[in-house]
Amino acid sequence: MLSQTFLIVLSASLALCQAQSHENLTISTKTGAYIGFINGTTPNVRQFLNIPYAQPPTGLLRWEPPASPLTNSSSLIDSTTFPPSCAQYLSANPSVYNQDVPEFLIDPAPYPAAAGTTPPSTSESCLSLAIWTPLDIPKSLPVILFMTGGGYVNGGIDIPYQLPHNWVQRTQSHIVVTINYRLGIFGFPGSASLPSQNLAILDQRQALQWVYDNIASFGGDPTRITLWGQSAGAACTDAHNFAFYKNPLVTGLVLSSGTTNILDGRPIPSTSDAHNNFTFVAHSIGCRNLSLSDEIACMRSQPASRILNFIGQYNDNNNGSLPTLSFGPIADEEIIFSNYTSQYSQGLFSYLPAIIGTTANEAAGYPYPINNRTAGPYQPFSDATTAALFLCPSHDTSELREKAGAKTFRYQYAGNFTNISPRPWLGAYHDTDLPMLFGTYADFRSNLMTKEELQKEKAIRRVA
Repeated sequence: MLSQTFLIVLSASLALCQAQSHENLTISTKTGAYIGFINGTTPNVRQFLNIPYAQPPTGLLRWEPPASPLTNSSSLIDSTTFPPSCAQYLSANPSVYNQDVPEFLIDPAPYPAAAGTTPPSTSESCLSLAIWTPLDIPKSLPVILFMTGGGYVNGGIDIPYQLPHNWVQRTQSHIVVTINYRLGIFGFPGSASLPSQNLAILDQRQALQWVYDNIASFGGDPTRITLWGQSAGAACTDAHNFAFYKNPLVTGLVLSSGTTNILDGRPIPSTSDAHNNFTFVAHSIGCRNLSLSDEIACMRSQPASRILNFIGQYNDNNNGSLPTLSFGPIADEEIIFSNYTSQYSQGLFSYLPAIIGTTANEAAGYPYPINNRTAGPYQPFSDATTAALFLCPSHDTSELREKAGAKTFRYQYAGNFTNISPRPWLGAYHDTDLPMLFGTYADFRSNLMTKEELQKEKAIRRVA
């Protein structure tokens, strides 16, 4: 007689096999056929977690614009597991994210033990996107392409609070795509020997082009793509509004906690300023006293982890030393501009409708109150930082768009729920709107979730 346990396992296995044999789980595109999967948690969602949209930017392709993938229509690619996130360094400096809410970070398992290092779960071979789509699609659906934040130095597809499976499961009315793009010195190098400095923006454009060309195979409508970014991802989203305004490939923008006009609150460096940082790193790891061509060749020969660990540990231990090693968008007047007010006044942007949002307490924990985690930081300083880095740029961008006649909507998220904000002084800090939008608010510390939170999420669901 078969045991009850065996029957349960057999039943579960049969159900899995039936789900995995669904005819819509192998999708053919112009670059290959991709095998997805369905899990038991969200049984009405197909997940394709690793679709390369460009060749790995390694070797001679490091610091080059993204090259089209080598796969062809006859390739069969397993897309059932996440790709590595792009090469990045995990800062050892305490923050809300590595101390209290690691679910906003990639691969949270190593925290805090791996802080101060380049995690093994990251790689330069990372230029992939992921797609979540309803199981059965009776008609062509709108598409959201989401770009994660992380100050241009962190981020990636596999961020627990930013996974859209629950969202797609509950609505069955849209498709969500998220992407990896190069970060830090690999995405924004500033090398004097390179013609392209804003490689991360070019990665994003390459991913968007892939989606535009292929999303119909997944049931998506390429004429109804919305580009959405958060924090640095929002600033990058806004950058597309100017860099590719003649052919944006999308029909709307969502900017959550970030815009281009001061790019996350930092002055935009010129190309010549950025050269100094690249050369400083090169000299510091042994590529010194070389011609420009030899310098870039030497840097291409170095392991990514060596470059990142030097930059990260230098900044973690920097007590006022110069230079401060920052690698972000660089004003080249083609992809990134030094004066966005001027771009608006000349009408050199897409005029696409945009939603611009912020949270009420964006800068909570800046700086992180390591010596008094109960009382929290000095709130007037946090308020001033919130205004300078988020509220004022969002206001200014909205005003510039209004003057130019571009349809613009604003939101502020002020939810303060203990399961997302585990310390009482956090409130609606930077990122906290995302779990409510993605439907992942109950995935962690759900025992602290309130009825009010559930009601608010349902209200958001009606408009998201």
